Amino acid sequence: MEENNTKNEHLKAVGLLVITAILWSFGGILIKLVKWNPIAIAGMRSGIASILLLTIIKKPKWDWNATKIGGTIAYVSMLVLFVSANKYTTAANAILLQYTAPVYIAIFGKLLLNEKTENVDWFFIAIIVGGMVLFFRDDIGGGSLKGNILGVLSGVAFAFNVIFIRKQKDGNPIEGIFWGNIFTFIISIPFMFKSMPDARGWTGLILLGVVQIGLSYVLYTKAIKNVTALEGVLIPVVEPILNPVWVFLFIGERPGKWSLIGGTIVLAAVTLRAVYMTLKTMKYKNISA
Repeated sequence: MEENNTKNEHLKAVGLLVITAILWSFGGILIKLVKWNPIAIAGMRSGIASILLLTIIKKPKWDWNATKIGGTIAYVSMLVLFVSANKYTTAANAILLQYTAPVYIAIFGKLLLNEKTENVDWFFIAIIVGGMVLFFRDDIGGGSLKGNILGVLSGVAFAFNVIFIRKQKDGNPIEGIFWGNIFTFIISIPFMFKSMPDARGWTGLILLGVVQIGLSYVLYTKAIKNVTALEGVLIPVVEPILNPVWVFLFIGERPGKWSLIGGTIVLAAVTLRAVYMTLKTMKYKNISA
């Protein structure tokens, strides 16, 4: 009975990660609604998200430890570095470099979480990274070295954000996300006063804060308790693949041939890994029984 409950919790967590990826993927189309400084957008989005999270947490605790501090720093760094990378390099480079995070988790997961990365995981990581390269084939390039370095650092920050959330799986990781959004908002305040968004822009900001960041991280912190850190970043990798889908549906920008091929490879790899891990778990439990 306990094994069945564990299996069900894992499948539920995978489902929550897929929903999280879908919510994250609306970022591109919603940001297009906001005509404002990119760091100001990131900060106001976080400010709005923190209000939603506060209604859930009720009374956030000011009790800091190394894990919570590390997670908050990683979260703030991830948001700021990604926005900054988008400013200095192409959007394709920025998202591709951020989603090198599975490589860093595979390297540091054993050291920090005692979660072993198997050879088959490296195989799927290679396929996913290759698929993403194809997906952005027509758009990669043209970015500055500075922007690409910021993109790499955003990937490292993304990886450590997932690792620290996973380390708090027995606690309340949503509090770290709450404080991360608060600090991101504070950092962005100096960038908010040169201009202000119009009504359409505020609609986009509210949706970004409530749906794309707030609600998504509520689901993500629930899911990460029942999956490995590697799964916590491999499954949401469908986010950048879905992003242009919404742009196509709502704006009419058509994805190119390589985008379709690369996106298909990524989705297939993520699905196959999920099926492989499920079959492996079932086989192990049958042997144990």
